Amino acid sequence: MKFSVLVAIVPEEVEQEAIDCARDLGAGGMTVFSARGISNSVKKTFLGLTYDGSQTVLMMVLEKGLSVEILKALQSVVRGDDGDSKGLIFTMSLEHLAGIDVSQVEKFEEHVKQSI
Repeated sequence: MKFSVLVAIVPEEVEQEAIDCARDLGAGGMTVFSARGISNSVKKTFLGLTYDGSQTVLMMVLEKGLSVEILKALQSVVRGDDGDSKGLIFTMSLEHLAGIDVSQVEKFEEHVKQSI
């Protein structure tokens, strides 16, 4: 079985929606980081102070096929009303993995069987 790491950088205001979306599709667990984004264009706010926004980074280890499904679903979560993306989602292949819960591997195997 091949595994991937899925990383989703989402605006803080859609954090729970993104977590629920991933869990509903089969992500058993994830690591959540608080982050601060710095864009290429400075946003001016009150009294000349700038604010680039708070982000949440979600990181999860998934079966490779499942990671693609979740990535596609999360795209709709981070897409703004204007069609522009308000986040970034990507996957990376894993070569070696230790410490994953056996029950989670069983869930991944079941997902693969259902996909065939």
